[in-house]
Amino acid sequence: MSQRRAGPRPRWALVAIPIGWIVAVSVIDVLAPPDIHLGPLLVAAPAITPSFGGPRTVGLVAALAVIAQTAIGVLRDPDELLSANHEAQIIALILVGTSLVVFCVLREHRAKELTQVRYVSEVAQRVVLPPLPRKLGPLRASALYLAAEAEARIGGDLYAAARTTSGTRLIVGDVQGKGMTAVNDAALLLGAFRVAAHRRADLDELVTYLDRSVCWDLMEPGEAGRFGETFITATVLDIPDRDGPVRMISCGHPPPVVLRDGRPTTADIRRPAPPLGLGELAQPRYHVDSVPFEPGDLLLLYTDGVTEARDATGAFYPLTDRITGWSESDPDAFLDRFRRDLLRHVGGHLNDDAAMIVVTRPALPRA
Repeated sequence: MSQRRAGPRPRWALVAIPIGWIVAVSVIDVLAPPDIHLGPLLVAAPAITPSFGGPRTVGLVAALAVIAQTAIGVLRDPDELLSANHEAQIIALILVGTSLVVFCVLREHRAKELTQVRYVSEVAQRVVLPPLPRKLGPLRASALYLAAEAEARIGGDLYAAARTTSGTRLIVGDVQGKGMTAVNDAALLLGAFRVAAHRRADLDELVTYLDRSVCWDLMEPGEAGRFGETFITATVLDIPDRDGPVRMISCGHPPPVVLRDGRPTTADIRRPAPPLGLGELAQPRYHVDSVPFEPGDLLLLYTDGVTEARDATGAFYPLTDRITGWSESDPDAFLDRFRRDLLRHVGGHLNDDAAMIVVTRPALPRA
């Protein structure tokens, strides 16, 4: 595995600034009257160097400042090698330079650790949450995941797809909670979905199995304290390859949106089920809803990190209002525009993870 250098690379054009400062201060100090001492200003040279250089560059500039201060002392007091004042200034420069070099070494070490953490999190995300295939039979799909924590890049939002003999089954969900516990719960649910999506003929049987899988995990030793407190909101969908409505069961998750000719329509969830993991408490009867999905439509699935994203005034992201009139028919192009619009709304930083999946059944060519 090849990694880029973690620390900041010296930009040699900028190194000329502290070196020029050292030269200027030294010349002026030597030519200045005896009662004027500009030597203490030399500390500014190594002080500004960490903003663009690493420990070697900082050490070089600090050494030049020490040499310059020594030369100033010798030239200003030729009868005495160094005065007590100049010796104190030299010692101060050495201490400051050493401290800055240590700071740069620790900074580079920290940067390397963060690089490794990002790499590991990216690998973990590809394992737990692999990218959706762009082609799901006749369907076209694309997914976007935006983590609230830049260093983490992975959280409790989840999605997956599975092909069946007659269509595609999709799941999108959001684990209650954060951290590695949420990632573990997401991995468990996705594993159960991938195993059962092909085997369970009916959608309600599949959702029942997924709910039991979450409940069984919460009853494992060491997890019993989380039973009834941990749950996963999710929507499970069955999208036929041929014309026909999308069948779905919503378990406490935000409803999908269908975009047709630039006009969004939010799916009508008549009887939403409780989140997965609460089935043992609620004993729900799952109701299958349907939403029209014609060739050329865009089906939008998302987590609450999208609709609960706030701007500087505290206003939520108005999903249907923002996407009204959007003409992108390609899922990748749509998500690219959506990502830019969402980040612009929140000022570049999300407070919660957000995921969106776009699925389209391409329009048939006109005869």
